Amino acid sequence: MRSWMLIVVTLLVWGGGIGLALAAPHEDAHQAIEHAAKPNSLSLVDHRLSWPDSADVWRVVSLRDYNTRIVLAGTMLLGVVGGVVGTFMLLRKRALAGDVVGHASLPGIATAFIVMESISPGSGKSLPGLLTGALIAGACGLASVLAIRRLTRIKEDAALAIVLSVFFGFGIVLFTVVQSIPSGGAAGLQGFIFGKAASLVAADVNLISAASLVVLVICTLLFKELSLVCFDENYAAAEGWPVTWLDLVLMSLVAAVSVIGLQSVGLLLVVAMLIIPPSAARFWTDDLRRMTLVAALLGGASAAVGALGSALFPRLAAGAVIVLAGALAFGISLLFGTKRGFLHRLLADRRLRQEVAEQHLLRGCYELLEAIQPVATAADLADRPISMMQLLDLRSWNFRRLQQVIARAEREGLVELRSRDVVTLTRAGAVEAQRVVRNHRLWELYLINYADVAPSRVDRSADRIEHVLEPEVMRKLEETLRTKYPRLSDVPPSPHAMG
Repeated sequence: MRSWMLIVVTLLVWGGGIGLALAAPHEDAHQAIEHAAKPNSLSLVDHRLSWPDSADVWRVVSLRDYNTRIVLAGTMLLGVVGGVVGTFMLLRKRALAGDVVGHASLPGIATAFIVMESISPGSGKSLPGLLTGALIAGACGLASVLAIRRLTRIKEDAALAIVLSVFFGFGIVLFTVVQSIPSGGAAGLQGFIFGKAASLVAADVNLISAASLVVLVICTLLFKELSLVCFDENYAAAEGWPVTWLDLVLMSLVAAVSVIGLQSVGLLLVVAMLIIPPSAARFWTDDLRRMTLVAALLGGASAAVGALGSALFPRLAAGAVIVLAGALAFGISLLFGTKRGFLHRLLADRRLRQEVAEQHLLRGCYELLEAIQPVATAADLADRPISMMQLLDLRSWNFRRLQQVIARAEREGLVELRSRDVVTLTRAGAVEAQRVVRNHRLWELYLINYADVAPSRVDRSADRIEHVLEPEVMRKLEETLRTKYPRLSDVPPSPHAMG
């Protein structure tokens, strides 16, 4: 049921984009010229790069300009669909597939222009025809990559690089031919290379909306199948799923998103719309559904920020600003992501080191008290004095480090500092110390008996993993060892003493 959340959000964004694009009243040619002349709209007029005043900011934020609404709707739709499809592409480890489509579409654009001009002079600028040529060429590029990967020993990264460079070189040659055609110099085909979001019109947004809706419906219907192929291709094939056909569907979706993004961000930057949002979403969640949803939201938000930023500074290319906004979102996710972010991992590592040091302290207390008097229950450990100098001899700490560990354990109610040099275990600390020692010794016994680790070296080997052992693992260890030690107590004796 949760997998349908994606298409619900998609329909809302899609409907909102159409409404946003068509919210302005009908404009004639004179009104369109007037909009193009306004300095705070997304137009191609060259302006000085200056800070906008409050009136300009309010005009852009309130979406009063028709051109701003058109560009915002088109780019947001592209950002949402790019984030969704890019999630599967990223997990499928084919991040450069979008780049291949973008570069491979260049000869398709040039070929479509030449063919349309030869059939009917003056019709070469037809956007549907140019995008159709780009889609066919992009699909041929992806098919070439798959063919090279399956029919030769060349690895996928090399196949991607070969197809990308060959198609792009062929496209440059065809663009030279286009320039020799009388109408080729003014065809505006350069906009497909670097993007020209400001030239979007309502018809373009309608085309992007229709393509986005089709792509997102396919992603929703095939969500389970695409997820399985992305995570375990061999298992999917063993279960009888058509992996090759699913790969072709995924590549077709990538080609469709790349082609509809050519006019907005250009073939050089379209891969960023596919890769940056899901890469940023990966830092926030480990659930694929949530990752897809977050990627869609980040893609749409990055497009909105980039489009509005370009509206405030008309000389800045909208496509480049959109990509920079996505890069900013990626940087924030990299630092503050709640699952894989740098600060989250830094704090998690710090907490783990503190927990390990605390367990070492409790284990040291247990071993010192055990050496004085045999320990039967946790009550035998509580409120018995332990010298801090003995703890220093037992652990490789300095006195300041030992004080820090004791202070943290005291805040958690595990130990009590009786004087400057004497510490005791509380009842809660005694129970925890007994658990820590039990886990350590069970793992030591397992390594000695089943991993052929020498008793003199087993302590260090056990110490590397004992702190992350789950209760289920400990139960299995105990069951395994009971066949060899039928009288295994709650806390087994030290294997060093047994040896």
